[in-house]
Amino acid sequence: MKSKNRVFSFILIISFFGMISSCASTTVKNVWRDASYQGKLNNVFVIGVIKTPGVKRFFEDEFVAQLKARGTDAIASYTVLPSDTDIDQEELSAKIKELGADGVLITRLVDRKTVETYVPGTAQYVPPTSYYGGWHSHYRRSYDVIYERGYTVQDEVLVVETNLYEASTEKLVWSAISETFREGSDNKLIRSFIKIMIEDLSKQQLL
Repeated sequence: MKSKNRVFSFILIISFFGMISSCASTTVKNVWRDASYQGKLNNVFVIGVIKTPGVKRFFEDEFVAQLKARGTDAIASYTVLPSDTDIDQEELSAKIKELGADGVLITRLVDRKTVETYVPGTAQYVPPTSYYGGWHSHYRRSYDVIYERGYTVQDEVLVVETNLYEASTEKLVWSAISETFREGSDNKLIRSFIKIMIEDLSKQQLL
C-alpha cells in the first residue's frame, strides 16, 4: 500500500528535551485512550523525537529503564536504528516485528509558549531595635515597614505529545498532551516527565 511508503521523518526533526529541565513541573492536560483496546503491552519500542544524539539516548534509556522497573520490557530506538537518515515505514515495521515489540511509544514537542506570572509585592514590619523604657515605651513606638515591589516572572512552557501505538496494527491506543515549565536540570526533568507518563499508562491499564 502507498501508506506503507511513508517515512518516519519526524524521528530526527525536533530537539526538545535539550531545552527543558528538572525543577520544572509537568502537568498532563489531555489524555485519550481507546476504550476498545483491552490488551496490555509487554514490550515497548521507545522513540524520542530528539535531534541531539546525547539527549535522545538519555531520554530513551531512561524510558526503557523505568518501563522495565514496572515489569514491561522495552527497547530504545537509537540502539537499532540509524540516527542520521530518515527511516522508511516498512523498514521500521519490519524491525519492530523482528524485535518482538508489541507497542510503539513516540514522544515529540508540539508547541512552545511563554507564560507570565505576576508576583505581588509584600510589606514586612520590622519592630524597633531598642526596648528601653519598658512595654509602655514599646507600645508607643511605630514599626518600620519595608516594602518589596511586585514583579512579573516569565516561564517557558513546552507542550509535549506522547502517543502509544499497537505495533501489529499501527493503531493509536493512548495519547497524552502535557505541559512542562522549563527551569533547572535536564536529566532530572526527563526522569520526572517519564515517571508521570508511565504512571498514567499504568493507570490506564496499558502496562
